[in-house]
Amino acid sequence: MGNLWRGGLSINKPRWIILLLDMIIVAAAFFASYVLIFKHRGGVELDNMARQALLVSIVYLIWFCIFGTFKGVVHKTGIRELQRIVLAIGLAYFSTALICKVIEWLYPSYDDMLPFSDTQLLFHALIAGFGMTFSRVLYRALYHELMWGKDNRIPVILFGAGNMGNTTFHFIHTTSRNKYRIVAIMDDNPHRIGNRIQGFKIHDINTLNKEFAQRHGNASEIIIAVDDRKPERLNTVFKLAEPIPLIVKIIPDTARLLAGEVATRQIRSLRIEDLLGRKAIDLDNPTIASEMKGQIVLVTGGAGSIGGELVRQLAHTDLKQLIVLDQAESALYDIQQELSNSDHFSRCNFVVGNVRDEAFMDTLFQFYRPTYVFHAAAYKHVPLMEANPYESILTNVWGSYNVALLADKYNVSKFVMVSTDKAVNPTNVMGATKRVAEIAVSTVNIYSRTNFIVTRFGNVLGSNGSVIPLFEKQMLKGGPLTITDPNITRYFMTIPEACQLVQEAAVMGKGGEIFVFDMGEPVKIMELAKQMIRLKGYNYPEDIDIKIVGLRPGEKIFEELLANGENTEKTYHEKIMIAKVNTSDIHLQKARVEQLCAFAKAADPNDDKMNLVQLIKDIVPEYRSQNSDFSVLDK
Repeated sequence: MGNLWRGGLSINKPRWIILLLDMIIVAAAFFASYVLIFKHRGGVELDNMARQALLVSIVYLIWFCIFGTFKGVVHKTGIRELQRIVLAIGLAYFSTALICKVIEWLYPSYDDMLPFSDTQLLFHALIAGFGMTFSRVLYRALYHELMWGKDNRIPVILFGAGNMGNTTFHFIHTTSRNKYRIVAIMDDNPHRIGNRIQGFKIHDINTLNKEFAQRHGNASEIIIAVDDRKPERLNTVFKLAEPIPLIVKIIPDTARLLAGEVATRQIRSLRIEDLLGRKAIDLDNPTIASEMKGQIVLVTGGAGSIGGELVRQLAHTDLKQLIVLDQAESALYDIQQELSNSDHFSRCNFVVGNVRDEAFMDTLFQFYRPTYVFHAAAYKHVPLMEANPYESILTNVWGSYNVALLADKYNVSKFVMVSTDKAVNPTNVMGATKRVAEIAVSTVNIYSRTNFIVTRFGNVLGSNGSVIPLFEKQMLKGGPLTITDPNITRYFMTIPEACQLVQEAAVMGKGGEIFVFDMGEPVKIMELAKQMIRLKGYNYPEDIDIKIVGLRPGEKIFEELLANGENTEKTYHEKIMIAKVNTSDIHLQKARVEQLCAFAKAADPNDDKMNLVQLIKDIVPEYRSQNSDFSVLDK
């Protein structure tokens, strides 16, 4: 029987059936009002009642057709549909009353032939309006109960009692195939706490605990519906929900919600990016788009995490041409396919090549004549580069120097290099080679008309090989998550933030600068791992444990954004600074860089490791190897 009801309710009824039901309600309401009024005035006359009912029904039918009160989807009836019904009935009432007055004026014998009562007409309108409204509300309630009954829906707490929360409440309750059932509403605004919204009392989020969740329908999830998504605010909700435990989810922003671009299936789980220990850095600079307009842009390492996102962002600007260079054929193919439907795809050129190949890179510059170069090609994995300094030097140092020299040769306007906080007081080969690359680029900047700029930032969330994807893979296998040291910390930023910084540097830079972010407080990796476990719906350590495996060769306990003796200079953006780097005797450093590159090209990858690293240490005296075979060179 229940399945039969569900089948009937799930079918969108033809409009004529809805109109017919509305007219039945109008007729029934008229008979009821007539009997209630006239039984006290000498009795009910069936002939007069029938004639009046016919006239009233015709008038109401006309207004229902004008306003289309029967055209809405009944189980999605909202305030607008109800307003349309009220307006149609109101106008039908006034029209009927007016017609009666006209008939009474034209035909004095009206009272004997067709006696209407003003009170009865008003009473009828009220009953009809109530009947039509109640029928729709009842149908919608039955639809949601039978189609998506309480037993099948997830009991959730809604965090947010402002405009976003109110919109979300309506969205959840009017969305077809809704899988959520709101059981409580909470907020952190003291002016809202204690008030009511949609019949629910607004509770203080600080009262959220296991007992609260059990009292309110055994809530199993909490949905965050706020526009102000400061990480500290989200962290508060997450920490309160964690011990219960509640799964924490977040709804897309209001603009998308109001535009109808969101379905309940798009209510997503909270991500680590949402809990970043600082407010996301906003670099929405309209100057970037105007600066890039009509430019020929080369992105090296364009299939990597940073380079790929940079390509995605640049592909939607009004460039003249975008050249995407990478040696990784498969990754380059992937991003080519991703952008194949872009409006500006015809302006994109995808080139397989290596920044270490001097002759090839020269022909590329000669053919395309780029005006902007974003250099993101690099090896970045610390343990691998510690074991392979030969490769690290050829790509990170010579590759960068080669591209910088070609940028100068072919009069590139601006050259922006992506660096890392591991270049600051380096303790490993990878960081040290990135610092040498910074120095190499600065030596070219001294005499070149090209503006050479460096951007330096911390770890990028979700980039290839970073801790987030690693933890996710380990969780898929059931754990444990591996951490090198319980006290290890890192600065983090999102990929879009990193790529915006690179573009901002291209606009802001005048040549010779190293731009650094104010990245807030460093994040403890142990806490990050625990948060990830909870965000995936697991418990630590019962479901997934964390294992300490010891520091890897060259790995730091903490990272720095500035080296010893470096200071910063403010820019027009409060979160972006310029590092005042002390580069002694630039001509000597230039000679040392060229010596390192020349030696690396002819060196034996295995037998000459120590000699290669020693040359790096000559260029970067603050480089002190840590937990590495190269530590002997520091003695």
